[in-house]
Amino acid sequence: MKTLGILFLLIAALAGLYYYFIRQPVFQVASFEECVAAGYPVLESYPRQCKTPSGQTFAEDIGNELEKANLIRISTPRPNQTIYSPLVVQGEARGTWFFEASFPVRLFDGNGKEIALGIAQAQDEWMTESFVPFRTELTFENPETATGTLVLEKDNPSGLPENADELRVPIRFDLQP
Repeated sequence: MKTLGILFLLIAALAGLYYYFIRQPVFQVASFEECVAAGYPVLESYPRQCKTPSGQTFAEDIGNELEKANLIRISTPRPNQTIYSPLVVQGEARGTWFFEASFPVRLFDGNGKEIALGIAQAQDEWMTESFVPFRTELTFENPETATGTLVLEKDNPSGLPENADELRVPIRFDLQP
């Protein structure tokens, strides 16, 4: 009788472990944001990465910041930062990014609608191939979308596609009333 009780207890423990570890709900994720929302661990890397128990890894969208780092660098706002109006945009760009000491900066909502346009001004001598600090301020009305994109365009007075370039920075809007 004692053996039967131990056997029953062992089977109950195994069934409990099975339901706890195997039958737990598995969240289907398709993006970094969904992975984080599901509570999976985030690796401290740049860009940040989230890893699911099944081994899938999702990287945070930081735009094309890493590809453009040798041409233009933005210090504020950072990728995926929540922004407010007025927005100060600062960083440094090679002198070749400017024309007449300036370049356009555009803010788009999550639907691709332009909601602000500003002109970044060089804060130092711009006729150089070195990095030059820049600054601009954008004023905008909060859109209905939670996310958007800040685009820093290389000034291209020629209009030729081969001279065009841009830094794209994903941002978030504060939708609190």
